[in-house]
Amino acid sequence: MSVKSQLLKDRLPRHVAIIMDGNGRWAKKRGNMRIFGHRNGVKAVRAVTEASAELGIDYLTLYAFSTENWSRPKSEVDALMSLLVSTISDETKTLMKNNVQLRTIGNVETLPQDVRDKLQTCIIQTSNNTGLTLVLALSYSSRWEISKAVKGIAADVKAGKVAIEQINDDLFVSYLETKNIPDPELLIRTSGELRISNFLLWQIAYSELYFSDVLWPDFGKEDFYHALLDFQKRERRFGKTSDQLILNK
Repeated sequence: MSVKSQLLKDRLPRHVAIIMDGNGRWAKKRGNMRIFGHRNGVKAVRAVTEASAELGIDYLTLYAFSTENWSRPKSEVDALMSLLVSTISDETKTLMKNNVQLRTIGNVETLPQDVRDKLQTCIIQTSNNTGLTLVLALSYSSRWEISKAVKGIAADVKAGKVAIEQINDDLFVSYLETKNIPDPELLIRTSGELRISNFLLWQIAYSELYFSDVLWPDFGKEDFYHALLDFQKRERRFGKTSDQLILNK
């Protein structure tokens, strides 16, 4: 029996987030520059996006470029930006064919103009698609997002638009980059690293975490299915006991 055939349609996560890690190590193992790993990582992006669309998952968020990544060597950053432009151009037709809508989160204003132009064009072209929503986290960090939200709330309190008594979890969420996007039920990180790396810290409060030793360029549909199957075997209690969950069924 294949792993995919074991998945239960009614127990799939609505939203999966992935920290795509290991491109550099994958390239180094083959005696190549890091950008070679990033280029091959695009194949994994395509595979996981296709798998998500086929399974009927609603949201897939990929950590594509963090604010911390700007501190990498300029040659690598420039190559990544160039790769991003070409990938968006190449994949737009595929997104349209598979009814996938593209969104972004992060401080996209810091991206080069050509990258922003390609992103905006693709976002507009796919805006009416009704299948999977693919969210690219670009120039993103959770601390930046949370700080931005706090500043927004403070400004609105100062302007008299929000009363301090109104501030709660729901209001805070409305100031986040991910407003109108459900929190991910499953967070996957590849390459064997066991950390979150400043990604969706508010949103993953109750996410299930899955760590894979597979380097991102080698992460295919079967690896994705294994992560989903592992997720389906877990008991999600949200602070309750197992007995309470049984009684509420």
